[in-house]
Amino acid sequence: MEETKTVGQLVLVATPLGNLGDLSRRALELFREADVIYCEDTRHSRVLFSANDVATGRRLHSLHEHNEAAQSEQIVARVRAGELVVLISDAGTPGISDPGGRAVAAVLAAGLTVTTAPGPSAVIAALSISGLASERFVMDGFLPRKSGERRRRYEQWAKEERTIVFYESPQRVASVLQELAALFPERRVVVARELTKLHEELVRGTLYEVASIFAAREVVGEIVVVLEGKSFDGQVDDNTVVAALHEQWNDGASTRDAVEYVAETLGVSRRDVYQLALDARK
Repeated sequence: MEETKTVGQLVLVATPLGNLGDLSRRALELFREADVIYCEDTRHSRVLFSANDVATGRRLHSLHEHNEAAQSEQIVARVRAGELVVLISDAGTPGISDPGGRAVAAVLAAGLTVTTAPGPSAVIAALSISGLASERFVMDGFLPRKSGERRRRYEQWAKEERTIVFYESPQRVASVLQELAALFPERRVVVARELTKLHEELVRGTLYEVASIFAAREVVGEIVVVLEGKSFDGQVDDNTVVAALHEQWNDGASTRDAVEYVAETLGVSRRDVYQLALDARK
């Protein structure tokens, strides 16, 4: 009888955000059957495999942001050779603000098969329990480190009516919330920390309220922020405009640049912003 040739494929497998009980049965089967498993951090992933009695032997290989291009070539070769290749990240779904997207694109470009064993996702987990609108939303990944690039992102958010989800580090979340509170103090926000873990916490309120809370505390753990989109009435009160102007002045902006930025970001008449700037300077 002629032996059936194994059809190779790349499978993206979602792993628990924190609670190991969230690993699916299918994910576990794939871990045991895979010819090779690519991990964002092999040391981190060994904890998951050990907890589920999965022997890995020499099957584990690292795939992270610095070596993904080279590893993608290896993955294509393995899939083409008929191997079952599994790709995971440290937590959640690979490729969603984690390494994996380049490998997927390479395998697809080679005309080979990519599939998924879906499961945990920090984006969906935070959005689903935020209490904010979830029918339409945008995922904006990690915010840029440079202040100028963040400001351009905020300009986009000023007009964004969909709910906005983004990631932030515990070291920077307080300062980012302060920046946002200066522009959109009344927008509702939910900061989700350590989702599914023992010390899971959700802090809800307006940006002004939540920024004040985080300014007065030390923050640790994984952070997902869910931010309300622009309200449909488009009303912006004078206090919000003046607060945004002061934020710009404190950063060293001239009155002209501050007026231009605030008018564009908040969608307010430049003439009105300029008059408020003059009054504030008095």
